[in-house]
Amino acid sequence: MIKVTIDGREIELEHPVTVLEAAKQAGIAIPTLCYFEGLTPFGGCRLCLVEVEKLPKLQTSCTLMTADGMVVRTETDQIRAARRSMLEFLLINHPLDCPYCDKAGECELQDLVARYGPEAGRFAEGKRRHPESFDDPIIVRNMERCVLCTRCVRMCNDLQGSYSISVTGRGSHSFVEPFSGGRYDCEYCGNCLTVCPVGAIMSRLHRHSYRPWFVEKETETVCGFCGVGCSMVLQMRENSIIRAIPRRGIGFNEGLLCVRGRFGYEYVEGGEELTTPLMKVDGELRQVSWEDAVSFVVKRLREIRDEFGGGAVGAIASGRCTNEDNYMLQKLVRFILGSNNIDSAARNYYAPAELYLERIFGQGITANLISGIANSDGVFVAGGDPTAINPILGLQVRSVWRSGGRVIVLGVPGGLKRFIPYELTPVPYSEEIVLSAIVGRLLEDKPLRGENAALEAKLRSLRIPSDDELGATGVSSEDIVRVAGDLSSMTTPVVVIGPDVVQRKRASKSLFLLGAIAYLTNARIFLLAERPNYQGLLDMGCLPELLPGGRPVELEMFRHKTEEALGMKAPEEKGLNLFEMIEAAAAGRLKALYVMGENPLFNIPDSAKVEKALENLDLLVVQDVHLTETARIADVVLPATAWPEKEGTFTNLERRLQRVRKARRGKMASYGRDDWKILADIAERLGMTKTYHRVEDVWEEIMHVSALHTGLGYEEIAGGSALWPYYGEPLRGMEGDFPVEGLDELPEVTVPEKPYLMIDRPLYHSGTFSRRSKALLGIHPGPSLVISPLLAERHGLSDGDKARISNGRGVLELKVKLDGDIPDNQVFLANTFEGFGAMGLIGFGTDSVLGSIYIDDNTVRVEKVLR
Repeated sequence: MIKVTIDGREIELEHPVTVLEAAKQAGIAIPTLCYFEGLTPFGGCRLCLVEVEKLPKLQTSCTLMTADGMVVRTETDQIRAARRSMLEFLLINHPLDCPYCDKAGECELQDLVARYGPEAGRFAEGKRRHPESFDDPIIVRNMERCVLCTRCVRMCNDLQGSYSISVTGRGSHSFVEPFSGGRYDCEYCGNCLTVCPVGAIMSRLHRHSYRPWFVEKETETVCGFCGVGCSMVLQMRENSIIRAIPRRGIGFNEGLLCVRGRFGYEYVEGGEELTTPLMKVDGELRQVSWEDAVSFVVKRLREIRDEFGGGAVGAIASGRCTNEDNYMLQKLVRFILGSNNIDSAARNYYAPAELYLERIFGQGITANLISGIANSDGVFVAGGDPTAINPILGLQVRSVWRSGGRVIVLGVPGGLKRFIPYELTPVPYSEEIVLSAIVGRLLEDKPLRGENAALEAKLRSLRIPSDDELGATGVSSEDIVRVAGDLSSMTTPVVVIGPDVVQRKRASKSLFLLGAIAYLTNARIFLLAERPNYQGLLDMGCLPELLPGGRPVELEMFRHKTEEALGMKAPEEKGLNLFEMIEAAAAGRLKALYVMGENPLFNIPDSAKVEKALENLDLLVVQDVHLTETARIADVVLPATAWPEKEGTFTNLERRLQRVRKARRGKMASYGRDDWKILADIAERLGMTKTYHRVEDVWEEIMHVSALHTGLGYEEIAGGSALWPYYGEPLRGMEGDFPVEGLDELPEVTVPEKPYLMIDRPLYHSGTFSRRSKALLGIHPGPSLVISPLLAERHGLSDGDKARISNGRGVLELKVKLDGDIPDNQVFLANTFEGFGAMGLIGFGTDSVLGSIYIDDNTVRVEKVLR
């Protein structure tokens, strides 16, 4: 135990900390400008100076470690004089433009000068000048205000891992700038805005339009973009979001946000939101009243159910909607209409991957803490760039490298390139061979432990590629030896699985091999999630084979328990999945489809095929915030509330339940209704006797129905510690034998005449919602075809040229963007922008084991468009 006396107060510490931290624990405030919690101490501003007995000079409390018996004073005449002098030095070059500086009211320098002085400056030679920079689309830099605290530099280097800015110049001409000058070459996370104590780095979104006293209300909620579930605070004025900020002490993201979370909220206030229900009349969508729209939906659903049976109705749930919304949709379809035909876009990769891994290892295998990644000594990534799909999780991977661990990436490294010791980029669709070789080498180094008989039996039957077969992938046997050696040396490894590896033929084998790597190295598994509530879809029973709580619908015991809890019957057999519903609609077997918060026409490959199937339905109902591609061909469109207008819960990829709170309310909010309310209204008119008045009523029913969520109220969830398996009953004993397609085979590696069209997952966009955010469009304004310089040279293309890509499904013309990290014979296109979605030119099949899609028939012809 360490005893320290600060300002006459005795403090006991279990571990040595800095004097600044010890004072903070005791409630004693020591002023500082360069210190920021979470960053490496710098000691540059000299404002945290303190007196320490037996030391002749003042000491910087942010760097001085406590020692037993230390006596410290934080406020003496000498200290105040020193602080006043330091502030006078800082004000020599700092402009006195507080009245119109956007930082006024929350400027730390302003507060310190008001507290310590000086009242006037003595420097008469004039201040330095540096032009204000508007080179960046969402950030404005005024280096005349910079006090060189280096908070932004340390944030960018130590936590973000972007290494985009540094202190340039010397003496009074030192400024914080990008290395190359001009525009930032960075990820625009905006975390430098969080730490800047003055108005040197500010958001252009709030330029001359924000002051702290404008904020009328703050709402703590969870980000609505990806599956990490970062906590954030929405600052409101006149029912409009004026700023989204992180805050240390809430959530596990520790005051960090990505570019989408910080700047992307604008999509809900872009003016394109639906304001009234629409109904198709004479082939055109026309505005109607809520009563007319809901009555028509109820009438047609009842008629279709009565004539064709419940199996003729299906529903698509949403990873952007809350657990309460999704639960209500499955209740309407399963228990009111009598159909298990319910699925979501999580079927594309997330749901099948998790369910398959749980068949191998048991339920909860992916329920691992994101913050624990940083404590690992190695990470193996396959199937996507975590720094783009789940950016804050990606920062945890980067931190492993900074701590001396190894990061290995199978595929294009993206935002992890500077953090890997070597690249492992096989030719397209040969990942299975590389993974088989890695597992084969690990089996030579790692003996089987006998803990998973089914997995080990299949490992003994696994075909290991020869050196010649491996050579066809572009990866050498020496690379495999190096990878296996690195994996074998890790003691606390992590395996991160992205969507790309699941959207391949024989995805079950790739998942089995990744599971084998995790098993042989005793690694934790993380499954990347593109939407904030993919996990909640599984837990709420929005799958054709699962009931709420993740219970199999075909097991009579679980089905009866759910039926008894609700007093309602559910169909005995599992329903159709997302792709089977599309096929059934095309064949005329599915008559009605209810789509909530999803855009299948844009987000499922082969858009022409999907559109033809949806147009063959007798009834297509779309419930959404905007008029999406799917909504345009619907029979009825119902306006729903956007993410900041929702109240409820999300479940993130680590299976942490978190509260989503409503920020926008009343007349100034959108004209949509809560998704669960719309569904409850329809269900009541179709015979449901239960009435819901608040979203809390829906959650209380979930607690009653789902064995996984028993006893878990909103109060416990709000505390931030609602981690799987909560207070409920996880489903044990479901693991066992599992099928693996092609265990004793290897795929044939072919080089097509035309390049493959691959799905790009850019950092600056998330699905189709972000295309309505002005801030994100400022960074990434439109679609682009990302190709390698080698492919561009063969086709006579340069950066910025226009290229045409085409196949039997369509033709697109796009600007070219060169990227040296992209492998040859591949072109990348995001599925974000209307009219330019990658999915429209891609074919797909359904994996026979997982039930997920695999990308197929996706080659395109590339031509230069002559002007």
